[in-house]
Amino acid sequence: MTPKGEENSGAGLDERITGALVGAAVGDALGGPVEGYSPDQILERHGGRVTGVVGPWNGDAWRTARPIAPYHKGDGHVTDDTLMTHALVRVYARVRDHLDAYAISDHLVPDLMTNPRWIPELEAEALPLQRIFLAEKWLVARLAYGHVDPREAGTGNIVNCGAAMYMAPVGLVNAANPAAAYAEALDIAGAHQSSYGREAAGVFAAAVAAACAPGATPESVVAACLSLAKDGTREAIERVREAAAAHRDFESALVPVREAVAPYDTVGADYRSPSLAARRPSRLHSIEELPVALGMLIVSGGDYRQAVLGSVNYGRDCDSIATMAGALAGALGSPVPDDWSKTVSEASRLDLWEPARTLTEVTREVFDRDVRHRRAHERAFAELGGPRCSG
Repeated sequence: MTPKGEENSGAGLDERITGALVGAAVGDALGGPVEGYSPDQILERHGGRVTGVVGPWNGDAWRTARPIAPYHKGDGHVTDDTLMTHALVRVYARVRDHLDAYAISDHLVPDLMTNPRWIPELEAEALPLQRIFLAEKWLVARLAYGHVDPREAGTGNIVNCGAAMYMAPVGLVNAANPAAAYAEALDIAGAHQSSYGREAAGVFAAAVAAACAPGATPESVVAACLSLAKDGTREAIERVREAAAAHRDFESALVPVREAVAPYDTVGADYRSPSLAARRPSRLHSIEELPVALGMLIVSGGDYRQAVLGSVNYGRDCDSIATMAGALAGALGSPVPDDWSKTVSEASRLDLWEPARTLTEVTREVFDRDVRHRRAHERAFAELGGPRCSG
């Protein structure tokens, strides 16, 4: 019998990029309506575990019910995770090369500020700036108005998953090269985050790149993360990996995974009432979302449906957890359920496949340019008396 998640292990670049980006958006949409709640609250509200697209937590009162109003979370609507991911794809489409913190300042920020787009949760066309969270508005405040050096602009922001949640495109452009993805994402994320928030962005991009490698498995993805991750982020991933390895069903893994990551998570037990130390820089801590997404990838054996549903039913910041888990399972080649992707695309009024087509084209261009640069370096090094060019 073929192990879960390995049925498409021979998927090509196009399929993996499409799987990752569509998978991230669908995970985001499934997690949005239960974000901020505990597994027990989700169980009570829905009369069981979430198994697909569900409606808003407060039903028809979503327009005014706090703390969610005025956002229509649910019914297949993507959130800011997907809006930011697609915005980063547009930056790659414009630059058509590797990115750095200056590309965020020069291209991403103006796009957020000046180009109206359909915002599913607002059910209206608006500037993306009017939807993104305060931690993402920081980009605009610091770069557009503060004129801060883009490489340092993330310093002072709350430390959260805001940069990590949209780094899948970086991993895809550096497909099968986790170290390069890690370095590029760290540079990009310097404009947005610091400390373990920036580190998570680098490690998540590395995870996506590792998932694109032929024959990749959840275990090889986590191993790539551990080879690069630093400080509390590495420790959190290691502890969650140990906890997740004992489970093959997300239901039994929900509590152990939370217990494993809790010592590294600064937010605390009550997600809506963060502790005094929440989201402050530290070498000892980690964001919660990335280790949990990796844990659910392990529990599911790489199966898209189970990895995303485990992430969604975990609760807390589950739209971002499911975004990450969905990107990783999709990059591994596990198919995104057609009924889910069709529902989310239609409900969100977004073509979920167009960003993947764009990024695939850009990725091939960037790789070709990288090869030319590498060959030129080899020739130059050989002339200096180094090893001969590989051809």
